[in-house]
Amino acid sequence: MFTHVMIGSNDLDRARSFYDATFVALGGKPGVMDPRGRLIYDHEGGRLMITKPIDGKLATAANGGTIGIAAVSREHVLAWHQAGTAHGGTANESPPTERPNGSFVAYLRDPDGNKLTVRTQATE
Repeated sequence: MFTHVMIGSNDLDRARSFYDATFVALGGKPGVMDPRGRLIYDHEGGRLMITKPIDGKLATAANGGTIGIAAVSREHVLAWHQAGTAHGGTANESPPTERPNGSFVAYLRDPDGNKLTVRTQATE
């Protein structure tokens, strides 16, 4: 069901030190910084991403955090976005869109403000 979890950090070097150590302790690999400045950990089919919040504010337990959910098609992404906005969610970040890697994504905040994304698989 879930594709990834993204959390915010005010100090990516400190975060990298902690997560590199903890993932290696689990048999995983150190994180990789992507071109957008996000620290990425892939482990046993799951992905944790750590970033500075894109809104420029300090990271808190929820600011910078995103819960990612898998979708099987572009139509499902659009239907999720429409249903969410019809039931108290707020569209944020951008309209549903295709990303450079070929995935199709939509973002919402739930009625409590939690940031969610639904996306199809990347084509790369």
